Amino acid sequence: MESWVCGLTLIIVTIIFHATSAAFIALAQEKIWAPLKDRSRKARHAFRKWIVMTATVGLLLVMLHGIEVGLWAIAYSWTGALDSFSDAVFYSMDSMTTRGASGLELQHKWRMMGALEGIDGMLLFGISTAFMFAMMQTYWEKLMASNTPQ
Repeated sequence: MESWVCGLTLIIVTIIFHATSAAFIALAQEKIWAPLKDRSRKARHAFRKWIVMTATVGLLLVMLHGIEVGLWAIAYSWTGALDSFSDAVFYSMDSMTTRGASGLELQHKWRMMGALEGIDGMLLFGISTAFMFAMMQTYWEKLMASNTPQ
């Protein structure tokens, strides 16, 4: 039961953290994009801004996933599910990405927590993918609208 409670709690915490962080990224994007759109109406400059913004958002999302892996690793270490923190980080990264080939095993009573992290990873990567797609689509439309002759 402890494994379920700990795993479900971490799922809730990481999803709230991820969604909140994505919202802040979106707000920051708007603040950055607004002054940039007036600087140059040339398509190549706007396209470059779109590429840089997309890469920046991607990097920020990777950092979010890294923090979330760290939260799970802390839980594995704190509960004693794995012997070392470095093993916990490696196991967590492997579980979060649903790769499942780390060769490490959690102590028997914590195995369900590892499976729950796989579910969490799928949800978080789904949120990130949807966010990236929505951001790219929104700013692509803005880019096209700003470069269309009036």
